[in-house]
Amino acid sequence: MIKHIVMWKFKDDVAEADKLEMKRLLESLKGVVPSLLQIEVGMDVVGTAASKDMVLTTTFHSLSDLQAYADDPAHLKVVEFVKPLVAERALVDYEV
Repeated sequence: MIKHIVMWKFKDDVAEADKLEMKRLLESLKGVVPSLLQIEVGMDVVGTAASKDMVLTTTFHSLSDLQAYADDPAHLKVVEFVKPLVAERALVDYEV
């Protein structure tokens, strides 16, 4: 199994409605992208200097399934929405 975790820091001028729409769009990939087994999207509630604003945790059977997710048209459409909103992005992929 592969865990894929992405964390974002939003640009200062991003509206709360856009943040919530990003969360909704990411969660809507479940059942649409065949290789995506699990998805969880969380928004930071603490707001420290070290905090990111949103985190995505996803699970896949294999690295090839993760790549299929990355290339899936539904995922790429969400990426188009997300990119203009974020100032920073960090990720980690690991085996479980």
